[in-house]
Amino acid sequence: MASKLLQFPIQTIKTSKPLSNFRQTTSILSSSFSIATQHQLQFICYYTDENPHTKSRIQCTLSPSSSSSSPKPPTTKEEAILQARTSLFSALEKPLNNPKLAGKIKKVKQPRFRVEIPVIDDAPASLSQLAVEVFGEMPLRRKGSTIKILMLWPNKDSTQAAVNAFNSHSSSDILVQNIDMSSILDVDIRTANSADVAVFLSPEVSQVAVMKRVTDSMYPKPAVIFNPRWGFEEEANLGEMKGFVGSFDVVYSFMGLEVRGIFSKRNGVVFKCVKNGVSSGENWYVLVEEDDGNLRVVSRFKSRPPISEVENVLYNLMAINSPVTKSAKFLKDLVSNVTGKK
Repeated sequence: MASKLLQFPIQTIKTSKPLSNFRQTTSILSSSFSIATQHQLQFICYYTDENPHTKSRIQCTLSPSSSSSSPKPPTTKEEAILQARTSLFSALEKPLNNPKLAGKIKKVKQPRFRVEIPVIDDAPASLSQLAVEVFGEMPLRRKGSTIKILMLWPNKDSTQAAVNAFNSHSSSDILVQNIDMSSILDVDIRTANSADVAVFLSPEVSQVAVMKRVTDSMYPKPAVIFNPRWGFEEEANLGEMKGFVGSFDVVYSFMGLEVRGIFSKRNGVVFKCVKNGVSSGENWYVLVEEDDGNLRVVSRFKSRPPISEVENVLYNLMAINSPVTKSAKFLKDLVSNVTGKK
C-alpha cells in the first residue's frame, strides 16, 4: 500500500552507535524543525557504543496502538498547513486582543511561539508561498483596528519573493510588512515597535542576535520563529543566546523520519501539536508507519527529544521485528533447549 506520509526530500544521518552490531542509519526529512495515549508499556532500551564494556540506558514509553484522543499528524501538505495555522492562530488570538499588552506592564511574559513545517525546498518562492498560506489565510481579527504583522526574512531574495506573494493576496484584517532581517537595524526601530507581532521566517543561526534585539524592542508584543534553519541539536552551542531561543514555545512541529536497517526500513514522524494555543505539557510523539500505511504511536516524551534518543527508540523497535533479531532469539532458544540451560 502506498505510504500515507508526506513526501519530502530526505537527508541521511549516520549514527555512531549502531544497534546489535549491525549498521543502521536514520534519515530526517528536510525541515527546520517533531499525543496522549492509553495503556502505555514502559521498558528499558539498551545500546552499546564502540567500547564493549560500556552500556547506555534510556527509558522509553511504547504504546501498542494509537489513541483516538491523540492529535493526528497530517497526511497531506494542506493538512500540515491547516494544523500549523490553527495552532498558531489559537496562540496569537488572545495576546493580540489583550488590552494589558497595549502598555509595557512589568512582569508580563512576552508571548513567544515557534512553528516548524517541512517544505519541499528552501527556495524563496516556496517559503513565501507557505507564509501566505499560513499567515495570509489566518482568521486573526481585532475590533476597531487592523493587525499589523512584521515579517523578517533572512535575505533580500526571500524578502522580494514575499513582497510579490503578499501583493497578490489582500486582507482587510491583516496588514503584512516584509523586511530583510539584515537591514532591520538600519531602519528606524519604531518600524518594529509599531507592529503587533513579529515573525522571523527561516532565520539563520547567525541572525539570532538580531532576532533578540527586535524581540526585546517589541516587548510585550508577540514574536514567532517560523521554520528556523538551524537544527534543534545546534541550540546547545548558542551560548548566551540558547536561553532566548529556548524561550519560544513550540506550538506545532512535524518532522519526518526514516530508519534503515540491513533488511528493512521504517518510516515515521516526530510530532507535536498544541490545539488550544496554550502549551500545557503536551507531549512530543514518535509514530511509525505500519504496513497498511497507518501511523502508530511508539513513544512519547515530555520534552523535545534529541535525535539520538529518537534513533535509539526506533533502532530497538526495528531490532524486535528484524529477521536478524528473530533468528538470534530462535537460535538462543534452540541452544537452551538442547543444553537445558536458561
